[in-house]
Amino acid sequence: MASLPPETHMGPVELTVADLDRSLDYYRRAIGLQVREEGGGRASLGSNGTELLVLREVPGARPAPSSTGLFHFALLVPERRALASWLAHAIREQVPLTGVSDHFVSEALYLRDPDSHGIEIYADRPRELWEGTVFQRMTTEPLDLENLLGELDEPETEQFERLAEGTVMGHVHLQVAEIPETVRFYRDVLGFDVTAELGAQAVFLSAGGYHHHVGGNTWNSAGATPPPEGSASLQLTTVVLPDDESRRQAVERVAATGAEPEETDAGPVVRDPSGNRLLLA
Repeated sequence: MASLPPETHMGPVELTVADLDRSLDYYRRAIGLQVREEGGGRASLGSNGTELLVLREVPGARPAPSSTGLFHFALLVPERRALASWLAHAIREQVPLTGVSDHFVSEALYLRDPDSHGIEIYADRPRELWEGTVFQRMTTEPLDLENLLGELDEPETEQFERLAEGTVMGHVHLQVAEIPETVRFYRDVLGFDVTAELGAQAVFLSAGGYHHHVGGNTWNSAGATPPPEGSASLQLTTVVLPDDESRRQAVERVAATGAEPEETDAGPVVRDPSGNRLLLA
């Protein structure tokens, strides 16, 4: 059976946006990312030198539709206190949230950018609490915001300049057309392990025993096609493999299915059955 090295993790996500200046203002001010490079209708953003997000401008693009593509990308902060600090900042700056959840494996805050791309900012609970039991333990319950803010001495005056050092792309949750085909591609071809399934509605997969690096759901996209041209959309999700050999093997497994990988300057790009593009970096 196909298997990915346990060191495999997620890398930057690339999105198209309607107005780059508007998006840069949002991601700097509301989210706390730093602009690394900008020019030619493109910008790279990250945290303490780590690239997390690439934005490409498509002037006038319509908001991201309910189709296959991005459900949300998830920024993992290094500790619970960092999540509390971001929440206090969001409350002070009146940054709109779309949801707050306790997943047992993690505590998560949800929001949408000006183009309706989904974002999650989250902190993991200690791995020893959930490792090996994700299927039984991962859930969605109301998040105790008062308890979370209790990590801070003075939430009202907590200083916030940017996301905490050590923030990474924890996982990417995709909208897919069908769950069985998604499982066959991400598990049987790429080599992720299934950690949890919700019947024909959602699946969560990971490498190395993490609760999930990739999620797929059909809540808004069952049987859907990729977003129409001219929409803000997910362009690329990055899967970072630890060495050339594991990357070569993954590419060969994809090619063996008859889906020829696309060679790019950044590395080979493959497509899942829903048309979502993955860079194997």
